[in-house]
Parts: sequence; C-alpha cells; structure tokens
Amino acid sequence: MNALTLPEPIAAYFAAEHDPDALAHCFTADAVMNDVGRTLAGIDAIKTFMAEASAKYNATSVPFSIEQQGEIHVVRADVAGDFPRSPVVLTYGFRLEHGLIARLEVTV
Repeated sequence: MNALTLPEPIAAYFAAEHDPDALAHCFTADAVMNDVGRTLAGIDAIKTFMAEASAKYNATSVPFSIEQQGEIHVVRADVAGDFPRSPVVLTYGFRLEHGLIARLEVTV
C-alpha cells in the first residue's frame, strides 16, 4: 500500500488527533472549524472541542485520499471509535494559510 503524502499541517493534524495541545499548533490563531454542523472559532474553542471529542469517542482517523479543489485540500479518512455507526468515512476540507490550518470543514 502506498503512503499518502499530506501537506505538513494536515499530516500534523492527523498525527496529533489525541493531543489537543499539539492540535492547537496546527491552526492559525483565528481558525474556524465546522465539525458536522458545529462551528468553533479560535484556538481555545477548537482545542476544548477536540479534547472533549477525543475523551468521549476515542476515535482514530486513517486518511486514504487527498485532492485539491481550488484552495481547499479535501481529505477522506476512515474513522473508527466509540460512536454510533463506527466506522465511518469522513471528509475533511482544509484551507491553509502560512503553513497552518485556517479553516477546517468536517462532513460525513
């Protein structure tokens, strides 16, 4: 199986999925994250949400595809954890600025 090559901030995001402090370093200060309909603005809100989600769902994400759609990097990942319908394929839309994630849209 070929390894998927992700841009550095996106690779760092997936590598740090259970480390909210490390995840916070992947985002711009004024980043916006929309996770399946819930909008979070700013590092503190994103970090808090990710810590709660990690503790509650203990999910692991394995990216398997990436494509560029304009300025958005669209990554699809297999996600498994302690939640209904696990495992599921999620789509992550990343907009990068200055080597960090400025916007992230997560959809089913």
